[in-house]
Amino acid sequence: MTDRSEHDPKPETVAAAHGVASDPSYGAISPPLYLSSTYEFTGYDQARAYDYGRAGNPTRDLLADALARLERGAGAVITSSGMAAIDLLVSRLHVGALVVAPHDCYGGTMRLLKARGERGQIVLRLVDQADTAAFTAALEHGPALVLIETPSNPLMRIVDIAALGAMAHGAGALVAVDNTFLSPALQQPITLGADFVIHSTTKYLNGHSDVIGGAVVAADPAQVEQLRHWSNVVGSAGAPFDAWLTLRGLRTLFSRMERQQISAMAVARYLEHHPAVAKVHYPGLPSHSGHAMAGRQQRGFGAMLSFELAGGVEAVQRFIGAVRFFTLAESLGGVESLVAHPATMTHADMGVEARSVAGIGDGLLRLSVGLEAEDDLISGLAEGLGACAA
Repeated sequence: MTDRSEHDPKPETVAAAHGVASDPSYGAISPPLYLSSTYEFTGYDQARAYDYGRAGNPTRDLLADALARLERGAGAVITSSGMAAIDLLVSRLHVGALVVAPHDCYGGTMRLLKARGERGQIVLRLVDQADTAAFTAALEHGPALVLIETPSNPLMRIVDIAALGAMAHGAGALVAVDNTFLSPALQQPITLGADFVIHSTTKYLNGHSDVIGGAVVAADPAQVEQLRHWSNVVGSAGAPFDAWLTLRGLRTLFSRMERQQISAMAVARYLEHHPAVAKVHYPGLPSHSGHAMAGRQQRGFGAMLSFELAGGVEAVQRFIGAVRFFTLAESLGGVESLVAHPATMTHADMGVEARSVAGIGDGLLRLSVGLEAEDDLISGLAEGLGACAA
């Protein structure tokens, strides 16, 4: 982990200005986009800093350096998607290595881990990480990697990164935290003891729903080099243009997150008192079981929340047909507000039994709160909820 001195720029400055005015050729303010797939050697057996695009690219490396600085890591590797970022960690494990993951993790993550497990490449144990006894029992089997997701997707459950990380390290495991929901603007898992931070850069880091990408940030320089090597081996690197767009999106990360979480809090408070809503899952509410822990390890509560409709599937269908300003779509973290039905969308592949164990019911809806006017968002929800009682 890199320590920040009093002379280092603050995270807001890194996001807004890293790489600005660094063009040595023409003095461009915006960092240039390098699309070249290959680079000239200066002579026989004399490669430059870059020789082939799969192994390295200046634009991709600029984004990686910015994310490493924001997450207080030693370095980062940019991948073609968030799933590729997770697989970059998992696929380099030795055959039969144990991976401990949350029982309620993102459906795509569970699908990947189960697929690797079914092929005998890893051994997977899914556990409720808020259950200390269950987590301790899983650690007794000697995991190589512990994956943490907090807040969880879609139920916004909070777990103690520092405590779980210390327990995992005591069992000889490395710890990776999926920080997609909060971004380094609101949470820095490496400062809490994590070895790796994972991102779907598609979401808040890019923020405009026009790029697919991922990243792994490592605390240890040796791990950074190993990840870079393995990314080159398996060819998981992200495209330069996608990295350039993500870097552009990163410029407004802090201002977007600030505005979006203010609106999310207003939305959560509105939903909490609506008779058509059975329960709201948002760590910013004092009624949330993880409220105190979120307040300790996060710098804000984020712009993601979920809620359960009292009327079940029928109410979900009515709500989706009537709601305004929230578009029915997967993904999250963009400037536009989205609503998703996890049981039939993001977590459909988990299957009914696994969703039941995780607590993901058919009446659950997930919201990604964007930058629209707060009053419009609440009025749009009011129309959707009004239809539930029709």
